[in-house]
Amino acid sequence: MKISIEALKPWAAPALFALALIYPAMKPSVYHLDVMVSTGIFMILALGLNVIVGYTGILNLGYAAFFAVGAYAYALANIHFGLPFWIGLWIAAGTGALFGMLLAWPALRLGGDYLAIVTLGAGEIVRIVLNNLDGITGGPNGLLGIAHPSFGILPVKFSVHPKPYYYLVLILLVILLWALRRLEQSRLGRAWVALREDELAAGCMGINPVWAKLSAFGISGFIAGIAGSVFASKQGTISPDSFDFILSVMVLAMAVLGGLGNRAGVLLGAFLLSVLPELLRGFDTYRMLIFGIAMILIMLFRPQGLLGEIRHREEFKMRKEKTDETA
Repeated sequence: MKISIEALKPWAAPALFALALIYPAMKPSVYHLDVMVSTGIFMILALGLNVIVGYTGILNLGYAAFFAVGAYAYALANIHFGLPFWIGLWIAAGTGALFGMLLAWPALRLGGDYLAIVTLGAGEIVRIVLNNLDGITGGPNGLLGIAHPSFGILPVKFSVHPKPYYYLVLILLVILLWALRRLEQSRLGRAWVALREDELAAGCMGINPVWAKLSAFGISGFIAGIAGSVFASKQGTISPDSFDFILSVMVLAMAVLGGLGNRAGVLLGAFLLSVLPELLRGFDTYRMLIFGIAMILIMLFRPQGLLGEIRHREEFKMRKEKTDETA
């Protein structure tokens, strides 16, 4: 009996979630589990960047700034005001959303490469400001003594062991994937896609480009703030060096590699670019060379990303269904 790929597709997500859920029970090493936690944080960042770059079609080269704002917002709220992680998480997310919208408001008068340069400059400005505000951010030394999450009376203790963070990141990923799926199908999600395809035509159809772009930056910053709070609580210490331009490039490469606008593709790209460097660690001399050649080959032969075709096929299917309903 022949089983088609389409028949297996509905079972792919539950199967992957079940595998991720039982992974710690396979007794991986602490190092491998820690790599998976870092991979999950990168997945959250890639999903957030995909809102701007994949859905709206705006190139953002300073996404590390959104991540940094969220991390420092939680760290400052925890150290100076004693707020626990579960409150600081919302503060970090809200601060990230506010920063994204404040950055977008003046920058949206530009477009294309000029807007990308503005986001690049904003990312570097944030890092330099964090480096120089010694009295608030600790300067180059950063902030120390950031509290780990706590569940109160429940027997779950967050410490240096990555296992609790693994499940925390997994839960956050599931919630974000569900929310982004609903958002894609909403009026706002369709407005983002319309802007990406043709901003002039979208404006003529009654879409407010400014509001749509501001909301994209705000939601993207919200997601980055969540990732920043988890990162800060796990590390226990943060410094400006953790949020450099290379981080922005890596997150962008994850989204492009997997396929812009495709949630599954973005997750795949984040997984590959987080895990493969660790697998190649034994080839210290040639690791980055192999990594670079692999990226070049993928961009040459799959410029739409590993799962880019799936996104276009789904969009075509949605258009066809709407056309059939209209007819």
